[in-house]
Amino acid sequence: MHHTMDSRKEVGQENHGYEINETALQILGDGQKVVHPVGQKDGDLQSDGKVIVMAGGDNSPHTTVLSEKEGKRSYFPNGDVIDQNTDRDLVLEKKEFDPDNCNFCARGIMLVQREIFDFYQDRMAQIWTSIGIGALLAFFAYFAYAMYYRFGDEGSIRLLVCTLLGVLILSQYCLRRHLVRLLAPVNNFLTNPKYEKIRQVTRWSLYVINTVVTVTLIIVLVALDTPKNLLSLAGLAAFIIICVVTSYSPAMIDWHPVFWGFAIQFYFAIIILKTRWGYESFKWLGDRISEFLSYSNAGASFVFGDSVTFYPVNAPEFTITGAYRLHFFAFTIMPIITFFSTVIAILYYLGVMQTITKVIGMFLSFCLGTTPAESLNAAGNIFVSMTESPMMIRPFLSKMTSSELHAVMVGGFATIAGGVLGVYIGFGVPADHLLSASVMSAPAALAISKITYPEIEIPVIRPEDYDKMEKTTEGNVIEAACNGAIASAKIIASVVVNVIAFLSLLNFLNATLTWFGDRVGLQNLSFELICSYVLYPAALFMGTEPDDCRQVAELVGIKTFTNEFIAYQKLSVLIKNREKYNEYVSIYGPNTTHMEGDDLVLDLQNGTKLIKGIMSHRSEIIATYALCGFSNFGSMGILLGTLSALAPSRRPTMAKLILRAMITGNIACFFTACIA
Repeated sequence: MHHTMDSRKEVGQENHGYEINETALQILGDGQKVVHPVGQKDGDLQSDGKVIVMAGGDNSPHTTVLSEKEGKRSYFPNGDVIDQNTDRDLVLEKKEFDPDNCNFCARGIMLVQREIFDFYQDRMAQIWTSIGIGALLAFFAYFAYAMYYRFGDEGSIRLLVCTLLGVLILSQYCLRRHLVRLLAPVNNFLTNPKYEKIRQVTRWSLYVINTVVTVTLIIVLVALDTPKNLLSLAGLAAFIIICVVTSYSPAMIDWHPVFWGFAIQFYFAIIILKTRWGYESFKWLGDRISEFLSYSNAGASFVFGDSVTFYPVNAPEFTITGAYRLHFFAFTIMPIITFFSTVIAILYYLGVMQTITKVIGMFLSFCLGTTPAESLNAAGNIFVSMTESPMMIRPFLSKMTSSELHAVMVGGFATIAGGVLGVYIGFGVPADHLLSASVMSAPAALAISKITYPEIEIPVIRPEDYDKMEKTTEGNVIEAACNGAIASAKIIASVVVNVIAFLSLLNFLNATLTWFGDRVGLQNLSFELICSYVLYPAALFMGTEPDDCRQVAELVGIKTFTNEFIAYQKLSVLIKNREKYNEYVSIYGPNTTHMEGDDLVLDLQNGTKLIKGIMSHRSEIIATYALCGFSNFGSMGILLGTLSALAPSRRPTMAKLILRAMITGNIACFFTACIA
């Protein structure tokens, strides 16, 4: 027995160093034998690279067939499996059905099952088509009666919008081939060399028309209404000049994607911020998202507890409901990430997210002239994070030009993920502006990236590559939901440890700066104070009220050098301060406050202090847009690690581009804030 164990250890050390124990069956190197527990036989590798392992003893009818690859699995004599490497194909042979060993009832049931299964296999497509058509007709009948029974309230509008969205997605899925055929003449016009002169005339005509319309809208909606907001135009010009001056190759800049990227962003801002129907639509959508995310409270209250009863001495007992909210960030905000990640995973499994992303990506590619991969990535960043969106374009990454890789990185830095969108909404940041900022930053990221790093190589990715998006591998919707929930654990862990780490570092940095300042007579020197002066011009050019520029600059500095979570948390404090101040003024009047440093003191409320004071509503909106992106130094490592894993051969190129992309992502956020 002792000799056997020693020999096993020797074999294990010679073959990949795997540890051999008494119970587990360990797969060794190629061409080696399998060492079994005492009482079982060794099995040689077959010529096809597979190992036969008797899972239940020498006389067991169960046989495990394992294909030989790198890695290992542990097989126990009772047939249990411990996965130690998922990159291994396991095929378990089934026992043959022997009718002679079954009773009459079992044999009859088995035969009926086989007949039903064969019938289903032969007519699977027709069965599911019939079920789908029946379900669709039943829903339309319900929809028609619901609209007839009650129309005009919020619920009917919600049902109408969801139905229209579902019909559009279903139509795109079912009629895709027909749409390609119908759009063939348009594609021929856009690509055929003999139409080049017509395309040139059309392009320049659209440039002129768009410029005239833009200038007219600016004069009517901005110059005549709020002329001080024209300062944002100077900011746009300043940021563009900075990008051109620092461009990798200014002479190679293609101004077509730049022009139309900014145009799309401008028109989108006009619709959201300057039209009643656009504002009300996005406000309605933001309210629905906030309502949807609030369902995460059900899981949070169950796991962390909803009520706590206190038994104070010499006082009656009392109960607090919603006790989990006492630790708001950990027990209220983090469950939102789990809930939203689960929903996104389900939508990906159903193909909804791919369809929406593909449509938006094709629209951006058509308008801006960008390639499919970078356009799809920009569209994906509206909904998912910088680490998830590149997975949709995994097949393209190794073939991308440097400019395309740069655009992918900028798109990640200039937007936020849908999961953390719920976090910021939970902080109290307006949902409608967060949502519009995510959408508006997508074309801005493509436009700015094509200035700072223009296309200097010939792209090899073509429009027909849109169908090569990464597919999900889950077997059913339950597995997709489970994987989405599990995936959120990594996000939550990353968020929590980063917030703890960076808040601690920021506190240490402020204490250190205060100490150095005290040595030379500078009081209250801090990182925020330095940022408030260094980034003051950027805040001013974005159109911030002059009195609020230092506060916005401070938030931008915190976002860039730590992360956007901390910046949005501080912004939420300022938003709540303004709400408290407005409520206070409505009762006591405006001349009953005074400033103590940066804090606003409410004299008639026992000297209540509003830490860091207040900002105007417009400055809050500008800050919301300026902070809406992952462009900070911590995210550089996250994005570089993700892209390097997806395309290892391009790691050197990505490493050279990452800092430029992060700065460009910040400028894209500033550009969105200017237009807002």
